[in-house]
Amino acid sequence: MKRIVAQYDRIVSLVSSRLPESLMLLFMRVVLAGIFWRSGQTKIAEGTWFTISDSAYYLFETEYKGVPLPPHLAAIMATTAEHVFPILLVLGLFTRGAALGLLGMTMVIQIFVYPDAWWTEHSLWVAMQLALIARGAGLISLDQLLAGRRRA
Repeated sequence: MKRIVAQYDRIVSLVSSRLPESLMLLFMRVVLAGIFWRSGQTKIAEGTWFTISDSAYYLFETEYKGVPLPPHLAAIMATTAEHVFPILLVLGLFTRGAALGLLGMTMVIQIFVYPDAWWTEHSLWVAMQLALIARGAGLISLDQLLAGRRRA
């Protein structure tokens, strides 16, 4: 039995080391970024780089009207956040801040827009966001590169 436990401990140690954890964190960053990036892209006028569409403004005046901000401002803030934070996540730059920003956005969506979506979507987003806030971006990130330069 001791041998089995020792072997199990070695396997746990291997899969929880820095490289496997960093690969998992990279995967989480890309998945989370993809969710918000795709949502942000639906708010951009076709054929433009970053012009918020009339339909996006309309969405914030109607379906998202529960958000406690003026609809025009909410549309600009959400669309900007859905583009900036995913880019930061993919790069692994200011990862904890980007994940925290998306956590705030997720909670606004949960509370004011889609309160029934907790178990279907938002709880998974929050789990990834909290993991990134707690653990950071991992080895495969600009955060790690910058931290190495600060130490040097």
